[in-house]
Amino acid sequence: MTFEEIQKLMQQLNQSDFTELELDFDGGHLYLNKNKTATQAVKQIERPNLTPSNQQTESSTSTTKTNKIDADFIKAPLVGIVYLQSSPEQPPYKKVGDHVSKGDVVCVIEAMKMMTKVKSQISGTISEILVSDEEVVEYNQPLIKVTQ
Repeated sequence: MTFEEIQKLMQQLNQSDFTELELDFDGGHLYLNKNKTATQAVKQIERPNLTPSNQQTESSTSTTKTNKIDADFIKAPLVGIVYLQSSPEQPPYKKVGDHVSKGDVVCVIEAMKMMTKVKSQISGTISEILVSDEEVVEYNQPLIKVTQ
């Protein structure tokens, strides 16, 4: 299921009299509830076809290129609380100056009691961590700046 299809479902749910929608699809589970006060609750067990970190707008790409030619960002795939280490006693997943390879876990985001590992879609050196531990992050928010 693509992100655009999920957005369309969310719009249809908002326009309907239904308050909840739960859907099992190939490789995942989607739960939408428009009774939540802050934002709609979206819960997915697996996100195999969703790679929002690969989707950049023209403006963010041009900003990235202006600031640092070989810079890219690892972005939040969902709204939630970001954890930069697996537990308070453990060292951070990655720190500034560390090399990151495609597929490396760089942090975890908790949403609705579910932990989602955030894996890098790019390889390079971490030049800046843009969020702090236990900070609430938005969908597609840049988390880590990586130079190649």
